[in-house]
Amino acid sequence: MILGVSYDTPAANKAFKEKFDFPYDLLSDDGRSDSIAFGAADSDSARPSRVSVLIGPDGKIAKAYGTVKPADHPDEVLSDLKSLS
Repeated sequence: MILGVSYDTPAANKAFKEKFDFPYDLLSDDGRSDSIAFGAADSDSARPSRVSVLIGPDGKIAKAYGTVKPADHPDEVLSDLKSLS
């Protein structure tokens, strides 16, 4: 399962998803607590960083990606997913 998280409200996330035909569900972190907990933002950040977290079948973080290069990231995550099997 792939989920996106943003500071935007649920209504704004829904509008974004519909406008751009975004293929993943978007969660709202308008309180910013989850972004801070995952290290994607500081308490005074206006916007979270673009980071990814791969959660294994056991529910624990298997890998955190602090730097995401959109062109390379899908292959990197797919490779890491194979190693979890």
